[in-house]
Amino acid sequence: MRYLPLTQQERADMLARIGVAGIDDLFADIPKEKLLTALPDLPRRKSEMEVERLMGALAARNVAAGGVPFFCGAGAYKHHIPASVDHIIQRSEFLTSYTPYQPEIAQGTLQYLFEFQTQVARLTQMDVANASMYDGSTGCAEAVLMAHRVTRRRKAIVSGGLHPHYVETTRTVSDMAGDALVALPPDVRASEDIIAAIDKDTSCVVVQTPDVFGNLRDLAPIAAACQAQGALLIAVFTEAVSLGLVKPPGAMGADIVVGEGQSIGNALNFGGPYVGLFATRDKYVRQMPGRLAGETVDARGQRGFVLTLSTREQHIRREKATSNICTNSGLCALAFTIHMTLLGGRGLAELARVNHANAVKLAEALARVPNVEVVNRSFFNEFTLRTPGEAATLVEKMAARGVLAGVPVSRLAPNAGLDDLLIVANTEINTDDDRAAFVAALQGALAR
Repeated sequence: MRYLPLTQQERADMLARIGVAGIDDLFADIPKEKLLTALPDLPRRKSEMEVERLMGALAARNVAAGGVPFFCGAGAYKHHIPASVDHIIQRSEFLTSYTPYQPEIAQGTLQYLFEFQTQVARLTQMDVANASMYDGSTGCAEAVLMAHRVTRRRKAIVSGGLHPHYVETTRTVSDMAGDALVALPPDVRASEDIIAAIDKDTSCVVVQTPDVFGNLRDLAPIAAACQAQGALLIAVFTEAVSLGLVKPPGAMGADIVVGEGQSIGNALNFGGPYVGLFATRDKYVRQMPGRLAGETVDARGQRGFVLTLSTREQHIRREKATSNICTNSGLCALAFTIHMTLLGGRGLAELARVNHANAVKLAEALARVPNVEVVNRSFFNEFTLRTPGEAATLVEKMAARGVLAGVPVSRLAPNAGLDDLLIVANTEINTDDDRAAFVAALQGALAR
């Protein structure tokens, strides 16, 4: 803030009122090793113009995603978003509307949330979906909490193929709740025996497909093993477009499906805001977090929409709330719904086929580069390369040659000993020329 109105005495009075000795006590839950021991090495003051120049110079050092061939994924994907999506969501009745608590004046908002839920339920082949979560990672953590409520157990088993950011988000929530989380080691080739880890104390098993390394996983055997032990299977995805081609998690026996919907209707946008998708079986609907828009009829028998379920702490007693999520990602959910409506079922399937075909072309070309290995046995539009030397260094060299090659696994899991792995995504935006540029940049970077 440019103006801080509090005096030292006012600060002291507030701290005394809440019963802490100083400001630092407010951050007691943050691990000590994460706290700064000194001020950052930054100038203490500069004028507004100086700051703009400085930040502009720093930004100019970046290689922009829209300016060069782009192959980054690992949870956030660059897809073509039709101009009509942005046009519609910027209409004032969508852009400025917020909370649909009064159905008599919020029928439009409630209807598109209802349509969004229908699309998510059909995509995942589940019975019911909510009106969205903040994003995929927090949705994953909420799914684990929901499984604990359903099973009345407190231990989650997390696959080594789950995105590390999702693992850490779930771990943070689990630690705060006093729940147990068993995270299996990174599983590059989808060869882990997660079934062997399931026991009578297991609340849920969390498995991603396609996983963070791009592998497709058959969830049916895991679902059967979970059912035998009274546990729930939580299926996770980060690439929503994959649901246009691969077998839906619901068809493989998942109890809860959660993922990131950014790929459809939402651009990369510096990491957010994004939109979390959440679906489950009918019998668990009252334990589902977030809120649910439903269809009804009014006093004259006309079709209408209402908030059917919204069991969060703003509406009921905190101890009975299923979640502390305070809203849904309304505008991002609308963008998802508009794009999905424009695509339709056939369009989504065709988009998915193009994504897969493009990825296969790139993987085949890269497999011919000496000392480079494609580690996957199966993938959708994303796969993992094993490179000679550190993948992060290779990415920097390729960026200097005008190609953003992917995401080094060391960026996601810095202490996992997987520094030679590079996650590469190839969507419909990439052309044959882009793929040729990738191969040439890789060969040039390896030759230096």
